[in-house]
Amino acid sequence: MPKNLFFAMLASAVALITAPDAQSEETKPAMTAATKAAVPERSGLLPIDGLNYYYAIYGKGEPLLLLHGGLGSTDMFAPVLPQFAAHRTVIAVDLQGHGRTALGERPFSVEAMGDDMAAIVKALGYDQVDVMGYSLGGGVAFRMAVQHPAAVRRLVMVSTGYATNGFYDEMRPQQAQVSAAAAPFMKDTPMYKSYVAVAPHPDDFPRLLDTLGAFMRNERDFSADVPKLKMPVMLVYGDSDMYKPEHEIKFFQMLGGGQKDAGWMRENLSQNRLAIIPNRTHYDIFFAPELPATALPFLDGVTKVKSWDEMLGATE
Repeated sequence: MPKNLFFAMLASAVALITAPDAQSEETKPAMTAATKAAVPERSGLLPIDGLNYYYAIYGKGEPLLLLHGGLGSTDMFAPVLPQFAAHRTVIAVDLQGHGRTALGERPFSVEAMGDDMAAIVKALGYDQVDVMGYSLGGGVAFRMAVQHPAAVRRLVMVSTGYATNGFYDEMRPQQAQVSAAAAPFMKDTPMYKSYVAVAPHPDDFPRLLDTLGAFMRNERDFSADVPKLKMPVMLVYGDSDMYKPEHEIKFFQMLGGGQKDAGWMRENLSQNRLAIIPNRTHYDIFFAPELPATALPFLDGVTKVKSWDEMLGATE
């Protein structure tokens, strides 16, 4: 299998750490420096429903559960983690089969992992947390918020859809091909190298690919659950994301946004937000400098902006 085809196949709902050519030379040194700086204040393993989940805690402040994308780990957020940890107690978790959390024998589903995340935050002593998830992590965050709404104060989903039909049409056949057969072609990729560097069972990598392939071949549609999200929700996408723009807008509308003009005094403003970050794709939005600047005000509940009258008064 040609390497280029393989990278195309992995352009999926469980979005991956960027392929080597997708990172500029300017970005690489910044990521290295951030990785060295991101040292957890504490970390460990938590036994949850047959799995031993790795968690790491950074910073001080209100708790924020941070969930990575497919074939990644908490390390995916290294470039932006210091910005979040400067304002929040960040609880970063390696999802099932990823990073330092072994795959185990339990079936792989976002529903089960949503339950697991609620159990993790409770085990760490939190009744309620804000949650931000990217791609696969966004799907897990969605399920956690639906299944355990009292545990989620605010929710940010980055590059996340509510149904598999939201992907561009050409991607579904590519996703269906992901399997252990691709493992030999990945030896020199950052996905494989980052996995074997920390995984408790590095030889599980082909089995993880089979697991993710089976996961992606399943059709999912959680549209009936979207109205259950009563907490404030922010959707964040790159302007060149893997989701169709109409899917992104429909998601926002299903949450109650984009229904009418906000009004002169913002009286019709939805509690939910939609953010489109320019010049970003599904494969680099998770380390975009704009991501913390976009998400943190929402997570902090900041909704007040100066009116036109106030702006004019400030200049007089």
